[in-house]
Amino acid sequence: MPHWGYSFIEQKYDADRTAKASGRDLRIKPKDSREICAVIKGMKVEEAKGFLEKVIQLKQSVPYRRHKKKQAHKKDLKQFKWYAGRYPRKAAARIYEVLSAVESNAEYKGLDIELCRIIHAATHRGRIIKRYIQRAHGRSSAKYRHLSHVEIAIYEFPS
Repeated sequence: MPHWGYSFIEQKYDADRTAKASGRDLRIKPKDSREICAVIKGMKVEEAKGFLEKVIQLKQSVPYRRHKKKQAHKKDLKQFKWYAGRYPRKAAARIYEVLSAVESNAEYKGLDIELCRIIHAATHRGRIIKRYIQRAHGRSSAKYRHLSHVEIAIYEFPS
């Protein structure tokens, strides 16, 4: 069984006012989860949950910063410098689960959720499950399933 660590450095923050959670080997693409984590970093917890709910309901699109070459532009992204975006519903749902886990960890530690902000939201590439589809004439095509690791840490800022 592997031992998972965090890429988050806790020395800058008080450990009693910090809560963190991670989702390992989630079946979402690292490309989509990277863009979602870039958007929610710095948001309050309730604000980030509302944003992810809107993405799941196809009411708010996620701006794509890195992977935006042939992406359609969205009207609701005029607040950003780039207009390219998508609606990664599956990735948003899995990150929502990790966010609710970190929220429950913060409640268990006795933190006030209204004062908490996301200080660390990162995703890393996991392993790739390789499968093959049989084709005609003895050939085959690859069917890869990408896995991702998502980490979220929140900190209670004094009011």
